[in-house]
Amino acid sequence: MNIEELEQEEQDGETPDPLIPPARITKEERMEWFRKKLPDLEVLKSTNLSRAFHDRVVKFSRNQCAIQFFMIWFSPARTFGPRDFLAVETLMKANPHSCLVIISRSLDTRRGDKILKALLDRGFKILAVTPDLASLVKDTPAETWLKKIKNGEIDPGENPLSVQLSNLIRLAVLYKHGGVYLDTDFIILKDFKGLRNAVGAQDVYQATRKWKTLNSAAMVFDKGHPILFDFLQEFATTFDGSKWGHNGPYMLTRVIRRVGNTPGYNLTILGLEAFYPVNWVQIERFFKKPATEEESKWVEETVLRLSEESYGLHLWNKITRKFVINEGSVIDRLIKSHCILCQDSYDS
Repeated sequence: MNIEELEQEEQDGETPDPLIPPARITKEERMEWFRKKLPDLEVLKSTNLSRAFHDRVVKFSRNQCAIQFFMIWFSPARTFGPRDFLAVETLMKANPHSCLVIISRSLDTRRGDKILKALLDRGFKILAVTPDLASLVKDTPAETWLKKIKNGEIDPGENPLSVQLSNLIRLAVLYKHGGVYLDTDFIILKDFKGLRNAVGAQDVYQATRKWKTLNSAAMVFDKGHPILFDFLQEFATTFDGSKWGHNGPYMLTRVIRRVGNTPGYNLTILGLEAFYPVNWVQIERFFKKPATEEESKWVEETVLRLSEESYGLHLWNKITRKFVINEGSVIDRLIKSHCILCQDSYDS
């Protein structure tokens, strides 16, 4: 299949994300496709609105924020569904005096204002801001990488470039501003007060219980922390857009394994229970209604344990988005005890 045939195939069907490359093509064909797409990729462009990103975030963070949180939303505003809203809702309930910046071009609109209105009307401090990639990576090791991507000199890889840009932005915004980054597929259960320069283990060695793999879905770092510079450098120098997780969780794991004990870094590696108390293989059980007395007891014990030990429960939306949340399940119980508006979160 040549490039002309691929482009016709795209025109014949809906293409919701222009950053997803066609499948089953060579690296050379993908780079040719990408170079043709570049002029239309709004996320890579700087505008008057995007160039105000830094000033808007700084001004917002002066709003008596107990903690500064960041999330990223690259998809259209219309796809910001109940479960994504749930992450915002539970975050604000657990951290009511904190500020949340949602880094999003699509939510930095009137439609975005309408989506967030119910929480804004209750006085919660939430701001959607259009990102400016150029200023975010300026004077960081990723600045050259972004220039090469914009010039079509780097293979974006088989995975969506939006995923790679999300990995990059979370590192850069924490480096430039400091605070907490969270993915939008969490149920937040606790106040984050007291957390500093911390990430969570996603997997541990069974024999020793020492961390094996870390995850970048939740990160807490001071502004300018040196390991964020190391992360950005690793991202830029080892970038591979065809290996899932290579520029995200596995990058974090590689760097911290290599330099995490550097004097002055003062990193905290939180256990599984902090953010990833259940993995994507086992989480389906958390969505199911208990059918026996034994299962009901397990639900009660699990809800109690999570409420006591976890800052948040990562829902692994890539796997669970289509799971039905059954009444009486662990997820149902957590939602009902940690929501604000308590609207229907049972659809994806």
